Amino acid sequence: MAESLPEHDRILQEIESTDTACVGPTLRSVYDDQPNAHQKFMEKLDACIRNHDREIEKMCNFHHQGFVDAITELLKVRADAEKLKVQVTDTNRRLQDAGKEVIAQTEEIIRCRVQQRNITTVVEKLQLCLPVLEMYSKLKEQMSVKRYYSALKTMEQLENLYLPRVSQYRFCQIMMENLPKLREEIKEISMSDLKDFLESIRKHSDRIGETAMKQQQKTFSTALQKQNNVNYGRNMHLGRNRILESKNEITLKRTFEDEDEHEEEVLTAQDLVDFSPVYRCLHIYSVLGDGEIFENYYRKQRRKQARLVLQPQSSMHETVEGYRRYFSQIVGFFVVEDHILHVTQGLVTRTYTDELWNMALSKIIAVLRTHSSYCSDPDLVLELKNLIVVFADTLQGYGFPVNRLFDLLFEIRDQYNETLLKKWSGLFRDIFEADNYSPIPVANEEEYRIVISKFPFQDPELDKQSFPKKLPMSQSVPQIYMQVKEFIYASLKFSESLHRSSTEIDDMLRKSTNLLLTRTLSSCLQNLIKKPHIGLTELVQIIINTTHLEQACKYLEDFISNITNISQLTVHTARLYGLSTFKDARHAAEGEIYTKLNQKIDEFIQIADYDWTMSESDGRASGYLMDLINFLRSTFQVFTHLPHNNNDHAAMSGKVAQTACMSACQHLSMSLMQMLLDSELKQISMGAIQQFNLDVIQCELFASSEPVPGFQGDTLQLAFIDLRQLLDLFMVWDWSTYLADYGQATSKYLRVNPSTALTLLEKMKDSSKKNNIFAQFRKNDRDKQKLIETVVKQLRSLVNGMSQHT
Repeated sequence: MAESLPEHDRILQEIESTDTACVGPTLRSVYDDQPNAHQKFMEKLDACIRNHDREIEKMCNFHHQGFVDAITELLKVRADAEKLKVQVTDTNRRLQDAGKEVIAQTEEIIRCRVQQRNITTVVEKLQLCLPVLEMYSKLKEQMSVKRYYSALKTMEQLENLYLPRVSQYRFCQIMMENLPKLREEIKEISMSDLKDFLESIRKHSDRIGETAMKQQQKTFSTALQKQNNVNYGRNMHLGRNRILESKNEITLKRTFEDEDEHEEEVLTAQDLVDFSPVYRCLHIYSVLGDGEIFENYYRKQRRKQARLVLQPQSSMHETVEGYRRYFSQIVGFFVVEDHILHVTQGLVTRTYTDELWNMALSKIIAVLRTHSSYCSDPDLVLELKNLIVVFADTLQGYGFPVNRLFDLLFEIRDQYNETLLKKWSGLFRDIFEADNYSPIPVANEEEYRIVISKFPFQDPELDKQSFPKKLPMSQSVPQIYMQVKEFIYASLKFSESLHRSSTEIDDMLRKSTNLLLTRTLSSCLQNLIKKPHIGLTELVQIIINTTHLEQACKYLEDFISNITNISQLTVHTARLYGLSTFKDARHAAEGEIYTKLNQKIDEFIQIADYDWTMSESDGRASGYLMDLINFLRSTFQVFTHLPHNNNDHAAMSGKVAQTACMSACQHLSMSLMQMLLDSELKQISMGAIQQFNLDVIQCELFASSEPVPGFQGDTLQLAFIDLRQLLDLFMVWDWSTYLADYGQATSKYLRVNPSTALTLLEKMKDSSKKNNIFAQFRKNDRDKQKLIETVVKQLRSLVNGMSQHT
């Protein structure tokens, strides 16, 4: 019991000192202690309360007087308080009235402060939006002035930098939706610009190519001029050099006329065409990630344009302008491609341009091969060659391989030679037609110098003669010689600037000259010789002409060597075949002389009118035969009286005259023999034989009169030996001797063939029967008839024996 009292004191102390909110645990400890502890605590608590009440009472008693004094003081100030209240109320009213204006102003200030804050917020937001709007405005401006590449860059900045900051606003959403549309619009516009560029470049390709080729042409002209003046200008006639140079100048001027003679500025493709659409479109598509699509489209369109450019006009081969326009377009096309190759990366590649060039080159070669085959004018072919050289050199300067073009030029060179041969064939024909086929008369030294300046003629014997005199050749010889030199010059002009060695040029010149001599000139000579109006005198002059032309061949070889500076002693140097050409022409002329003589003889023979049944001859030779002999005599006199300036000419003319005379006599003898043995001639009388014998005697007299000097003995008379022995056999009627000596080398009638004698004898036999109806009543006639029959039998046996032996 005594132990619990201190515990209760402690609890009471805790209750007094502890906050009422925490008294719960203390009170719980009262109930957790010993039984009846609660009652005890309550007692203790009551005691504590009484103690406190006593203390309070003591305190109040102690302070009561002070309290009473305070109340008394309070009652005293009550009235003052009422007055103060009235004053305070009045002051408050007056204060409230004065504060209403302050409140209004305060509210206005608050409202302004709110507006200020809102304005500040708006300004801050606008400061974020303004750059976006400015960029978008800049984008629109760039679109309006067609700065599409810059516009794309602006779009990229808008998307990546500006729009994300203000993406919450609706106008930004609209902008975001418009940007893809603007990109597509830019693509379409740039593609449209590219199409316009491609169309423009197609129209301006010829101008670009013409400018590029004109620059190359200046180099070509300078090199060609230098080549003519230095390499091929030595050891030539000065007058002919001037002609050649003027022709070259005319050709070069016609090949490329300078449209602006005072133009000194070198124009490039970039000066003539605005390439900015290509750059813009390439950059735009590259920025948009469609660079490959653009490259494929560009290459596809350019391939199409290449096919159009490579398609020539059907009449291109008619004029050089057609070829020039064709080449200019092609050069312009590839100059543009080369420019694109060097100023862009990846749009076109070297592989692409090489592939395109190889395709174009094959087409170009096929086109030129076809159209050049239509050219029949050598001047046009030469101008075409110059154009091809300039065309090839121009493109080679841009890095394109052109070896196949120079190979093509060798094909065109053959065609050029063919056109030259055709042209010179006409020139040769005109020269031959205009020639009078008589020796060239020279009245004085000046005329003589003019002739020998055109033709290398040398004759010491002729030089000793005084003027006037005649040169052995006719006017066509120097003209033909000059035309052959002209041909060599013309052939040389094609070989210039082909980047070939002097040896190759020399070989080409000699081959083409050989073709001219062996084919063209030879053909013209053969045709000339065959012309019906060319007489025997003209044929003899042609023979003399060909001799001089043959001798001049060595001078032509020297002429070619001087041009090319290639010695004739070089192993691979070809030789001219003029010797064989002119020899063949001489042989043909000689053969034509013999043929014309024989034809004339045949004409006289055809007018022969024998009475084969005459009883006796007229006692004189036939008129046709005398006319024939007079013709032959006058003809051979012309042969022998031709002017001969040296022994060679005399020997040549004499040989031709001798051969012609022998041929004429042999043909006359053969024609007379055939007349006797003609199968349509059935009967021949002895009188006709006698008349025929008179004619043969005249032939023999003509042969023995030496119509052409130089025959030995009776060589010419032997042409009529067959006729003479046959006629002697019938005139003498010496059949016994003929039959007895037949087959012996010493036979008097060795040249009489049994079959010939039999044919003529049977014709006489038939004639005897018809003319002597009463021959059977005369003994002599009967004996003669029997003799003829006997001889006929013997001759038949000889003929049969000959056939069996054969």
